[in-house]
Amino acid sequence: MLDLRNVMSPIETANGLPNDCYVSGDMFDHEQATLFRNSWAAIGFGKDIARPGMVKPVTFLGIPMLMVRNNKGEVNVFQNVCRHRGMILIDRPQQLRGPITCPYHAWAYDLDGELRRTPHVGGPDINEHESVKHCDFPLVNVRSHVWRDVIFVNVGGTAPAFEDAASTLMERWQEFDQPLYHAGTDSSISFTLDCNWKLAVENYCEAYHLPFVHPALNSYSRLEDHYNIMDASGFAGQGTTVYQPQITADGRRFPQFKDLSSQWDKGAEYIALFPNVLLGVHNDHAFAILLLPDGQGRTSEQVEIYYADEAAIGEDFADMRATNTEMWRTVFAEDVGVVEGMQRGRKASGYDGGKFSAVMDAPTHHFHHWVAGALSVEA
Repeated sequence: MLDLRNVMSPIETANGLPNDCYVSGDMFDHEQATLFRNSWAAIGFGKDIARPGMVKPVTFLGIPMLMVRNNKGEVNVFQNVCRHRGMILIDRPQQLRGPITCPYHAWAYDLDGELRRTPHVGGPDINEHESVKHCDFPLVNVRSHVWRDVIFVNVGGTAPAFEDAASTLMERWQEFDQPLYHAGTDSSISFTLDCNWKLAVENYCEAYHLPFVHPALNSYSRLEDHYNIMDASGFAGQGTTVYQPQITADGRRFPQFKDLSSQWDKGAEYIALFPNVLLGVHNDHAFAILLLPDGQGRTSEQVEIYYADEAAIGEDFADMRATNTEMWRTVFAEDVGVVEGMQRGRKASGYDGGKFSAVMDAPTHHFHHWVAGALSVEA
């Protein structure tokens, strides 16, 4: 295992994570077995299974999983395999009209994972057998939690309850604990990044690069208008005190979240919740970004934009949503060359992890410290 003690040193003397943390397959596997398995990591969005009976298969940490909306409107996550012969149950997102039924021998499970039917299990037309008690063979549950429409899982099952693990951030953003409204395809953006997932987190955490990479954004939300955010519970990022872009020439605005404090009149915050979720809040809309690693050198980035009021997802605001989505698409696209350039740079044998700015890079150092601590835990 790499010696990461210097990464965990104070920022004035620390180096960043070494190259192997970005280019080594063995280190990627170690990440999967430690920080992703032991943390609350995200796998999807509730809006993708919006109605009871909707299901969506995903693969995470190599495990086939199934996100399910049950009849009470709650989200369940199960391992996507039949308890009989290990057949994949669902191979595409869909709206079920009945139980989750295995395509191999038609064993069927309800939306809470309970085994309900076992056709011919005792012979032709004999659908029960004493050796197969239905209550003993539910689908394998994956510990899950939904917050801000992001579906989190704790595969290892040992993390504190999500409400405890994320309590500091949940309290920080308590004012935004309100319904979120997603408009569909016009509020979704996706990228495939040729870089390690950590570089996307690092770039998001800090405002240092704004004047150089995001000139349009920096014109109204300048570097000097930003502040750093860090918390030992596992998040970091930055905020601005002057966010108020002009969406339309006539000055129209989206409806705002209700009863916000004055901090949010022109304020906004952008926080990475470790390991793989990037979140942003504003007084009229929010977004969540899911980072899914595809090996050590590629990352799928899915951006979903949500609005504060149901009216904002209607036709009257369609033009403003298009403008807002395009604005964010431009900002996030400007980062692609940066994160991919850093990935290519990790092939330089003389690079030692880099030197931090003690003033500007504190959120990035905080993330490196968290990663180093997580990777030091035995799988």
